[in-house]
Amino acid sequence: MKLVKSIACGVSLILLAGAVFAQNRGSETSVEELYLSNVQDVIITELANSQDYDNKLVALQYLEESVKDGTVTEEQRVALQSLAGEGITTRVRTNGRLMNNFPDIRAKACDLLGKVPSKESKDTLLTITTEDAEPMVVSAAVRALGDIGMNDNDEVLAAIEFIQHKYAALNPTSSLAYDILSAYEKLAPKAVDKSALMQSITEIAANYKFATPVRLKAYNLLRELQSSKK
Repeated sequence: MKLVKSIACGVSLILLAGAVFAQNRGSETSVEELYLSNVQDVIITELANSQDYDNKLVALQYLEESVKDGTVTEEQRVALQSLAGEGITTRVRTNGRLMNNFPDIRAKACDLLGKVPSKESKDTLLTITTEDAEPMVVSAAVRALGDIGMNDNDEVLAAIEFIQHKYAALNPTSSLAYDILSAYEKLAPKAVDKSALMQSITEIAANYKFATPVRLKAYNLLRELQSSKK
């Protein structure tokens, strides 16, 4: 937590200097705000890149506020992508042991990335869906891909369909199946090959390892897609 304390001290000094600056140069407040925004980006990046778990949580808290305010910068988006791949796309090992495997960090970062739509966000989430072994993280990535809504040439749908087949065979999880169906529902209007999509939904509906509400959701989505084809 030393990094957090030193950063907090630095921020306090910067804000104090900013207040004095604003009083003396009131017409240039916008410049001050831009400067403070850049400082915040540096802080968030440092927290996200820290090897300390608590620092990464603080970074996510900053980033969640930016997402809510609609003020996410390019640097903050990159920090989110880094956190989403923590322990997957970026690995830190000590004596061969993976030290930065934080599934809850990755899951939260994926959910936030879904609210920052961009090609880069989408590409990061696609990587997470295929490379992460934690169902909770994969679920978050799938939800986020549905929220972003990009599906050029069925790229995203094909990745989610692959995940559906993989987990149905190895580790059928009702919560993941539900999130897959929710993503299908959002992406269906942009599907090029609806037959592959409907086949995947049919497999969920017919799999009695999934909870009844999940299978009912699959049946209802199938009916909606069949009606839209008429």
